[in-house]
Amino acid sequence: MKTIKLLSIALVATTLFSCNKNGVTNKPLKTQVDSVSYAIGMDVARNVNTSASEIDRDIFIQGFINTLDSTSTMIEEDKAREIINTYFKAKQEADRKKQQAEQQKKLEEQFNDVKVAGENFLEENKAKEGVKTTASGLQYIVLKEGNGEKPEAASKVKVHYHGTTIDGEVFDSSVDRGTPAEFFVNQVIKGWTEGLQLMPVGSKYKFFIPQELAYGAFPRQGGKIKPFDALIFEVELLEIVK
Repeated sequence: MKTIKLLSIALVATTLFSCNKNGVTNKPLKTQVDSVSYAIGMDVARNVNTSASEIDRDIFIQGFINTLDSTSTMIEEDKAREIINTYFKAKQEADRKKQQAEQQKKLEEQFNDVKVAGENFLEENKAKEGVKTTASGLQYIVLKEGNGEKPEAASKVKVHYHGTTIDGEVFDSSVDRGTPAEFFVNQVIKGWTEGLQLMPVGSKYKFFIPQELAYGAFPRQGGKIKPFDALIFEVELLEIVK
């Protein structure tokens, strides 16, 4: 709420300035309070320019004056807070998505060769014997078919896995660590979430995962996985953890 209060102060200052420029004077800064007052004015003005430039100042000042005069306001106080919070939350999310899209575009240009290599690999791989492809583009080979129940998206599972890039570089392996991993099916990459639900307990599958079902432009494995890398996993489903 602190940001919103500062924005309100800033809007008051700029709106009053636009409504009555003659009321603003070039007073000298004689005291510390004068300097602080001027500095705050500078700060909130910058805040307005960057965060709330689209606000309708006429309507803003209408609400400001109605509230000061205790006249009939058009929105209840609790509803007003909800409207403000919803607006700035949506604005922040839109800004985040825009920034992410811009970053992804740059990464697509920088790592286009990685993306193309993955696409070419999967295109060739799907024609190989034993490879099955789902509607999403996930490819897999059944190395061993179990006879247990299949997990659901909300299930917690225990698995052993071995993950490599299409070039064969190992980036993560519970097999190498000697300790199985436990996690919820719906809390991993999309390729895993889909693939695990195909597997009866006791099965071992090999998954070939397109980048859009893996980490896409933003991998998390300490630099071993590049943006847009297609990935390969051998996964053994040991049990559904009850």
